[in-house]
Amino acid sequence: MWGNYDMREINLDSTREVEAVRAFLADFDLTFDGAVEYTVAFFQNEEMVATGSLAGEVLRNIAVSPRLQGEGLTANVVSQLMQQARQRGIYHYFIYTKPTAAPMFAGLGFKEIARAEPHAVLLEAGLGSIEEYCREIAKKAESLPAGPRAALVVNCNPFTLGHKAVISKAAADNKAVVVLVVSEERSLFPFEVRLRLVQEGLAEFDNILVLPAGKYIISAATFPAYFTRGEAAFQAQTRLDATVFARYIAPALGVDRRYVGDEPYCATTSSYNEALADLLPQYGISLTVMPRIISGSEPISASRVRELVRQENWPAIKELVPATTYQYLLSPEAQPVIARIKASHSRH
Repeated sequence: MWGNYDMREINLDSTREVEAVRAFLADFDLTFDGAVEYTVAFFQNEEMVATGSLAGEVLRNIAVSPRLQGEGLTANVVSQLMQQARQRGIYHYFIYTKPTAAPMFAGLGFKEIARAEPHAVLLEAGLGSIEEYCREIAKKAESLPAGPRAALVVNCNPFTLGHKAVISKAAADNKAVVVLVVSEERSLFPFEVRLRLVQEGLAEFDNILVLPAGKYIISAATFPAYFTRGEAAFQAQTRLDATVFARYIAPALGVDRRYVGDEPYCATTSSYNEALADLLPQYGISLTVMPRIISGSEPISASRVRELVRQENWPAIKELVPATTYQYLLSPEAQPVIARIKASHSRH
């Protein structure tokens, strides 16, 4: 019991319990996609009156019955989720919520990072902050030459000659370039491998800095739809992620230009590019959209490389990736990744 309420952990393997949470959240226009590690619910006389979930550092799907709002239940839900996070060794927390709910979470000690009206607000609390992250990346960027500076955000699953061509163009157009590699572990190639292949593939350039994108760029906090697809809040998330980049990341890195690859195939990335084109100029940052590099009759893409890996078409792969990526794919280290690729369907 917690006060007048019965608190229970939801069994995420139980269809019945998960459906009960999903039905409760539907009344708040919230979805339950199952990509969570822990869910708690509070009951009053066997009626669900509040719930919340934990996904890594993100506290999400927090909802309290309207008739009990103001009774402290939100604080109880947040407190329980933070306690669970601490048991998992997590001491930094994000909340992604609607603007109308932001003051309530601010009252619980969360600080607003950015908002995309009228849809979403991102807040954080605990150890670490976006200001601290910006100080860290600013220090790393001090080694770069002075002058016009560009940034690219890449996933590189894996790093291809297409990626390299876009980055090379940015390096030729600017005094310096910062390449931020998406840090989320949601790709077939592990983050550490993706980061290393980008670094190795760009080693010949002395004006390029490759950094982990961290938790504030295309992450489970700022942009869950990039990984889960099709969520109703997608428009808000693209704008929120673009705002965080423009307001915090770009100034910390001294960046006034961002490059992206043209995206004719993936609706998610195409919409993200549209949000960047709309928002970045408002912060004095220009956007350059680069056409895809064609090999044969098709654009070079990471998904095309992965498909060729499934087919074990090594001569074709060799034409699409830098030598460093190709060498990795042939190495014993890559065998578990290749096995995952063969077992999966094509992912962005």
